[in-house]
Amino acid sequence: MTARKLTSEGSTSPMPIYPVLLAGGSGTRLWPLSRKSYPKQFSKFMGEYSLFQSSAQRLSGDLFTAPVVVTGDPFRFIVTEQLAAIRQAPQAVLIEPSARNTAPAIAAAALLLEAQDPDAVMLIAPSDHVIPDTESFRAAVEAALPAAAEGNIVTFGIAPTRAETGYGYLELAESAKASAATPQRLARFVEKPNVEQAASMLADGGFLWNAGIFLASAATLRDAYDAHAPKVLSDTKAALDAATTDLGFTRLDPAAWDALDDVSIDYAIMEKAANLAVMPYTGKWSDLGSWDAVWQESARDTSGTAVSEGSIAIDCKDTLLRAEADGQCIIGVGLDDIVAIAMPDAVLITRKSEAQRTKDAVAALREAKVHQADSFPVDHRPWGSFESLVQGARFQVKRIVVKPGAALSLQSHHHRAEHWIIVEGTARVTVDDNITMVSENQSVYVPLGAVHRLENPGKLDLVLIEVQTGSYLGEDDIIRYEDFYARC
Repeated sequence: MTARKLTSEGSTSPMPIYPVLLAGGSGTRLWPLSRKSYPKQFSKFMGEYSLFQSSAQRLSGDLFTAPVVVTGDPFRFIVTEQLAAIRQAPQAVLIEPSARNTAPAIAAAALLLEAQDPDAVMLIAPSDHVIPDTESFRAAVEAALPAAAEGNIVTFGIAPTRAETGYGYLELAESAKASAATPQRLARFVEKPNVEQAASMLADGGFLWNAGIFLASAATLRDAYDAHAPKVLSDTKAALDAATTDLGFTRLDPAAWDALDDVSIDYAIMEKAANLAVMPYTGKWSDLGSWDAVWQESARDTSGTAVSEGSIAIDCKDTLLRAEADGQCIIGVGLDDIVAIAMPDAVLITRKSEAQRTKDAVAALREAKVHQADSFPVDHRPWGSFESLVQGARFQVKRIVVKPGAALSLQSHHHRAEHWIIVEGTARVTVDDNITMVSENQSVYVPLGAVHRLENPGKLDLVLIEVQTGSYLGEDDIIRYEDFYARC
């Protein structure tokens, strides 16, 4: 499938589409699998790929260029690692200094792409949606291209299947058709409705769910910002002009970025622009915005119950059971309308009908200063990952995985010593002036205050058990002397 650009003579020429994947957010509605330190787009909810990977695969092929990804600093290496796992490389990764909603993020991508290609057509999409029928969605994108080439901003509307209160809606113009195979005229954006309003719009037939996906040229978007959100445009341009690069990432300037308001693209542009069209999409779609939505998209038995591997349901109805760790088991007996999600460090149990309130649970955990509110049990780093297995007053045991060719920073600690026991692979270990190779079933001691580094010179993951001992074991007890990943 190859996109074509219409000319005034009616001939065609190739027009690649530039995917822009939005990969920020805190993911509180799908806690505990989604947390601030590891939001939902990077987790595997459906099948072998994360939502982010599935989105990147969907927006790949002859129709598309390599993606531009907009994300936050904590996720930059997760983005590149997950793309590499599906054999993709990003065209650019824009790093937001702080979360400022979708309007600034999209403006930054539009300015970046317009500078590269004045005719660039962008497909802007959240990276945490589920769209099972890839070919059907690509066909809808191609059908929307002529409208975008004519200077319209095309938004994608999903044919509603229920009176959903968790989505915004798009009201079609009077003569438009919700089942059309081409872009239609849009009357207005509608905020998330209450139950009665949602039922009325479903019965009316002239409303679509707002998917938050947009197709437009970079120049069209820039003009829209100039007309309706000039300060967002100017502040974003300042942040991009003063951006710095390291390790292939583009860091937007923090000072200019901090001057931006927290504003959505809908509020800044879409509710004001006149050159809008909507492309109806009748295939399956979900923003996976709650555990109820995960249940909707999961395979269910005849009683409406969905279970993961490691979960068993006995006489349950309309229930979702998920055990999220290897070796973990969850059993439900006689449950009805229940969501139960088990992780090594946290468990969520709620009525499925109350699943939207999971964000309230996260707020309560934050108020109580419980670290599970935001911290994932596995801490992902540029060089690999670690997880805490046991912790006491003056000791902590971790499992550390170092990727092939990766290395931790050259560092020291004020308050702790470390013992490393290699269980898989071979490590190159620096302790002060000594460099040694440590293999499986061997160990090394790093005294308090010693300058040290751990490296994986091999081609397979290096796995070790770290035992920390000392008066303070926090991650901030670290002095970095040298770091391959440009961290302070």
